[in-house]
Amino acid sequence: MTTIKESKRAAQIERETKETKIRLSLCADAEKPGLRGSSGIGFFDHMLNSYCVHGGSAMELRCVGDLDVDCHHTVEDIGILLGRAYREVLRGPDGEPDFTGLARFGDACVPMDEALAHCAADFSGRAYLHLEAQFISPMIGGFDPQTVGEFFRALSFHIPMTLHLRVLYGMNDHHKCEALFKAAARAVSQALSPRCGAVLSAKGGF
Repeated sequence: MTTIKESKRAAQIERETKETKIRLSLCADAEKPGLRGSSGIGFFDHMLNSYCVHGGSAMELRCVGDLDVDCHHTVEDIGILLGRAYREVLRGPDGEPDFTGLARFGDACVPMDEALAHCAADFSGRAYLHLEAQFISPMIGGFDPQTVGEFFRALSFHIPMTLHLRVLYGMNDHHKCEALFKAAARAVSQALSPRCGAVLSAKGGF
């Protein structure tokens, strides 16, 4: 079995601040996708594992965060490290992300029972997040749904890439969150798919 360290499209990132201490390893095309380790937030682990499984990636995560404050710093900082891991996976000879040979665009619409979410992704080298999602519950387990936007903003800005995410409809906040993470995973995986040729851009680069 190919391990994260052996994969060509893999990276390990570490970061320590006064709020969190995190080590994250990513394999973008894993034989056995899923999450190993924990963020310390049960529901968020469920979302990260769904993201990995439905995007065909594997993540190893070790995290100590200031959860006595709330989950915000932990969720956002894991998004930062995941974005940096993708950036490292795509790093070219000049140290910058190299989007040569990528499909570039990804698009996915994912249902979760009564909820439906859509994601469009563009590995454009330009950081942008558009999120349309409304949540009723103040908390889902130990997870604050307001931090969904913080996670995806950190992810998109640290690659950098463009993400458009929408919950088209739904009633259950668990289902809406899960549909969003699965849709994002599938769109990002599509965008990372290899293709022949140079950077997919009419102007010849980003």
